[in-house]
Amino acid sequence: MAKSLETQRTYALIGTGGTGKTSLAEMLLFQSKSINRLGRIEEGSTSLDYEPEETKRGGSVQPGFANFEWKGGLHYLVDVPGDNNFVGDMAHLLTAADAVIFTVDAVDGVRPLAKKFWDQAREAGLPAIVFINKMDRDRADFNTVMDGLTSILGIKPVMLGLPIGAQSEFSGIVDVLDNTAWIFGEDGAVTKGDIPADMAEEAQTLRETTIENIAESDEELMEIYFEEGGLSPENIQKGLHKGVLSGEVVPVIAGSALENKGGQRLLDAIADLLPSPLERAPWTGADGSERASSPDEKVAAFAFKTLADPFAGQVTLFRVLSGNMTADTVYGNPRKGESERVGQLIHITGKTHTPSKEAAGPGAIVGVSKLKVTSTGDTLVAEKDSFMLEPPAVTPPLITYALAPKEKGDEDKVYQAMQKLQVEDITLSLSRDEESSDVLISGMGQLHIETAVERAKRRYKVDIVLKTPKVPYRETIRGKADVQGRHKKQSGGRGQFGDCFIRMEPTSRGEGYTFEDAIVGGAIPRQYIPAVDKGIQEASARGYLAGFPVVDFKVTLYDGSYHSVDSSEMAFKVAGSLAFKKAMETAQPVLLEPIMLVTVSVPDSYMGDVIGDLSSRRGKVLGSDSQTGITEIKAHVPMSEILRYAPDLRSMTGGQGTFAMEFDHYEEAPPPVADKVIEESKAAEE
Repeated sequence: MAKSLETQRTYALIGTGGTGKTSLAEMLLFQSKSINRLGRIEEGSTSLDYEPEETKRGGSVQPGFANFEWKGGLHYLVDVPGDNNFVGDMAHLLTAADAVIFTVDAVDGVRPLAKKFWDQAREAGLPAIVFINKMDRDRADFNTVMDGLTSILGIKPVMLGLPIGAQSEFSGIVDVLDNTAWIFGEDGAVTKGDIPADMAEEAQTLRETTIENIAESDEELMEIYFEEGGLSPENIQKGLHKGVLSGEVVPVIAGSALENKGGQRLLDAIADLLPSPLERAPWTGADGSERASSPDEKVAAFAFKTLADPFAGQVTLFRVLSGNMTADTVYGNPRKGESERVGQLIHITGKTHTPSKEAAGPGAIVGVSKLKVTSTGDTLVAEKDSFMLEPPAVTPPLITYALAPKEKGDEDKVYQAMQKLQVEDITLSLSRDEESSDVLISGMGQLHIETAVERAKRRYKVDIVLKTPKVPYRETIRGKADVQGRHKKQSGGRGQFGDCFIRMEPTSRGEGYTFEDAIVGGAIPRQYIPAVDKGIQEASARGYLAGFPVVDFKVTLYDGSYHSVDSSEMAFKVAGSLAFKKAMETAQPVLLEPIMLVTVSVPDSYMGDVIGDLSSRRGKVLGSDSQTGITEIKAHVPMSEILRYAPDLRSMTGGQGTFAMEFDHYEEAPPPVADKVIEESKAAEE
């Protein structure tokens, strides 16, 4: 097992949307002879994008998985979506990988949004190789991409494959360290040849610079470099591998996935330079304990993703952290405090599931179907073992919609369908609004929510209507009121009598509701005073202006009267309710709107447009900070103005803007806003 682990590689393809990651995965599968023809995204024929929603939009909406062999080594690959709508669980996916292939588009260059993905890979401590894709396309510009790698991502790229020609003339790559050229033929065929004469000088200069960069990543190699004036091929390879593992060196290779150009060179670089599971740093458990990535350790496997399969049902994907995971074995789940029987282990390539006949060692990605208690974020270990990986944080949702069934009476069916989707997509959040009784679905963006609804309709045959959720306005008072609430009813036999005097006044924002009992001399018996409080609370929950809860006020109960026979808790509860309504008439009631703290990250060039747009939404910009071409803007914006911000920001910034928001405080709504909300509330009530 240990020998095969030395040649095993587990890596993720990451990069912004449209850089061709799925096409790159297709090329690697084709080069390794795992598939016999190259699929195309436009035709919906790729191995890893097989969901109808992916075929429809021509892009990944969920991660793809594959495993294959290259020159005797087993490769596990994770294709991570690049659209902001579908990357909220990237931290979980990166936990499954030992390295990343960072994909960049030769036409569009290094987009500022790429820095977000690059930073996540760096935070996860993963070594990387950069693949510059689409070198065959019109407007492909290799030099601009190289500049972006330095200026935007802040890395020192080491060029391993210098492109020969560009756009329609892209015909090969120069192996800088080997001093040879790889010339592309038909169907991805590659032949070795001499470096074109007009590139020889550039290649030599680049070779010297590359070797110097490799030497700088290691003190021992630096000494050899200065003493001998160069490095031997063995030292170059040793230094390059070591530099990649430490993150000091980031190799760059150019190619075209769609044209099957550069795949062989990339696979060789993956095999030669990226780490095996045995070279991974020890895993740190939730309790601070460490577990080496070794087959000799106790078994531990992290559940990083759940998929729904029409035949196998729910499939949980595991990254084996240590030890050897075996089929038909009972494991412990420390997070749930229960045992879990694992049946068959499954290797996954796209929608093809192949039963594994062997145990899965460190670095392996395997699926297990129909688990009873284990879900995404859990760790399975040997029974009585307490090691557990702390699940990474999930990006908080950015947009919320209300869900409603097309047919009345199907509310539970809608909720159950979305609950099932939530199991496989942990970036979806499902809740019920207690005020409106709406089922709320929150996600990473409009496209994310719409795709989830489409999937629910297709899989579970339920028609769902998406509605913009109600804004949770509040009401409060600006003035004081001193009123009497009197409830008297006589209808034969025992009557109802409750009488109270209250003083109502505003409190500071955020203080909520305060009730003070100032009754003296038994004007109201002790047992009835809580009923007055309850009547006021129930009436305030129903609101006065527009049906929203009244907050931030104090009520002092200071006098009243009672009847020895007709008084009761119910009578005083009604009296308290009447007193509250009467007080609201004269206490200057106002509508409060929720204000969100919004943090927007955009390329510097879009800063003016974004700030102007936030201002048009009644936002108050608190400040901005610019770093490496990205400006972060913080602003307070009313929730009602930001509910559908995700698609607007996407449109405004060409998909390069991201944002996060959280509730901050309530503020008094301007008269035009308040009048409109009150009018709509009355119309709905009628």
